[in-house]
Amino acid sequence: MKRGDQYIEPDNSFYRPSRDPNEGNITLVVVITLLFVCLTGVLAAVYFKKINTKETLANIDTTDQSGFISVASPSPSPIPPLADYQNPILYPALASIHIDPEAKVVPECNPASRHINQTVLVNGKVLEGDYVRENPIYMTDPVFYGSVPGIFTYRGNNFRNCASFGYTNIYRGALTQRWEFAGVGKLLASTMNFEWSGVKWTGQPLIVEWPVAMRQNMNMNDSAKQQQKLTEVIVAALDGKIYFFNLQNGEQTRDPINVGCSIKGTPAIDPRGYPLIYVGQTDNNNTKGSNFGMYIYSLLDGALLYSYDGSEDGAYRSNWDAFDSSPIVNGETDTLIWPCENGIIYTFDLHTAYTQGSDTITISPEVTGYKYIFEDNIGSHMGVESSIAVYGNYGYFMDNTKNLCCLDLNTFEMVWTKVLGDDSDITPLINEENGVPYVYIGTEVDNQQGPGEYCGASYIYKINGLTGEEVWQNSEACYTYNGETSDSDQSGGCFGNPVMGKGKISNLVIFSFSMTKGLASGNKVVAYDKDLGTKVWEYNMNIYSYSSPVDFYDSEGNAYLIICDSIGQVHMISAETGIADKDRRITYIQTKRNLGKSSET
Repeated sequence: MKRGDQYIEPDNSFYRPSRDPNEGNITLVVVITLLFVCLTGVLAAVYFKKINTKETLANIDTTDQSGFISVASPSPSPIPPLADYQNPILYPALASIHIDPEAKVVPECNPASRHINQTVLVNGKVLEGDYVRENPIYMTDPVFYGSVPGIFTYRGNNFRNCASFGYTNIYRGALTQRWEFAGVGKLLASTMNFEWSGVKWTGQPLIVEWPVAMRQNMNMNDSAKQQQKLTEVIVAALDGKIYFFNLQNGEQTRDPINVGCSIKGTPAIDPRGYPLIYVGQTDNNNTKGSNFGMYIYSLLDGALLYSYDGSEDGAYRSNWDAFDSSPIVNGETDTLIWPCENGIIYTFDLHTAYTQGSDTITISPEVTGYKYIFEDNIGSHMGVESSIAVYGNYGYFMDNTKNLCCLDLNTFEMVWTKVLGDDSDITPLINEENGVPYVYIGTEVDNQQGPGEYCGASYIYKINGLTGEEVWQNSEACYTYNGETSDSDQSGGCFGNPVMGKGKISNLVIFSFSMTKGLASGNKVVAYDKDLGTKVWEYNMNIYSYSSPVDFYDSEGNAYLIICDSIGQVHMISAETGIADKDRRITYIQTKRNLGKSSET
């Protein structure tokens, strides 16, 4: 609200959202505003002095008086210049990506101790014997994930550590809504007792700056083709359509793709700059056929190239084949990596045929699936809603039975599994520190008491990604409501993904906690020392949020966060230390309120 020139944080007494746990997330208006603030900065231009070969050779000394040849210590390899498609926020590459073969899994995380049962399926057939991937996956530092400028998947890359691109100039702390789109429709749910609408959790848009030559072969409108530099925003919605916008002015760049089924998770664009989009179905409500699964479309003409339905794969959870997670593409091996809510981790060898500048693209996927179950799990409860993060050949994901898993993607053998203190649907965040990958993750408050409203602990963790060892754990009190059915649940805790600080805040990891002041009330953004797990600062909000905070930076390295709440407010705060918590907010704006009465504006 605005009273005169003073912004007033709204009281929560007038607003009580639906108990649908997906209600009240980022509306499309909020998402587009967030993107404009976070993603329209000026790319840094970094130049490096070339090393003269003769100067390097001159470091070799001549024979000394004792007759021995002395050679000066070699100079460190120069850092390669920043490429125009690389995200300057992630530059330069710091991760060495080393899987230590001597690393010992801690006993409590050894999958064998829980009598794991593992099965590999190749093109739907159970494989007898061991599995070894023909073209090994080994993913490197996130700065190398994309080949054109953009945000290609949920939280940007294989480490899931960045949802903004480039530096942003902050003008007097201003946050301005530039445009909005109100054309998202509705689609009847498979239960036939409500309609899906809007853009919900996770809902993050994708952005990409297509090369001019490629745009000429796409089904874009003429103004989008002719614009000298175009950044396209891609949003998948619950009405079953994928929408395309010009970031600069909000105009639709092309007709939507009608998938025909509700889409809740974030799709992915092929990071190689190929005109491919990968999108997953969230509900069995396909209006265009019986398929329940995932889809691959050409972004040249919007044609469906491939779809996959895992219902015949013998999943332990046999009645739900949603692909709510956002996939990862390993460009070097032409492999799509995608967990499914039926509990199977799928990889697709795409066999992509495409030449830059061509007006055609083809794929011919071969499918390999991995399913697992522990002796203490119930098969019908298996499933994966989190997206997978990848370090080298290790994939990290959360399942619906409280297991944080580390899977070797080249052998489909579970490396380690840690049981967390509660359920979690968020995506693991990877950060390499002193040559070791660490995984950061948080939980909901869901399974700590029986039916009804209660206050529980939302746990956060830092875990050694090679051994499963818990480095530290902390928690925040959050409220939740366990209903008679899942439709009436209203869960608190960690629903937004954590932020790994960079630049001036590289010592911090930041989590967001929902419902900290009561049921459907309050949110807290908390920064922790990433080495110690101790609290450094916090930012309190009156309205709850399931939004993931987004970190972004100006050209001087100052760090900021954007977080949206459940009534359409966009908060901009400083992420740096040395600021009183009460002074942390820079500004906020109220976009179109997604629920409420006109008298409340």
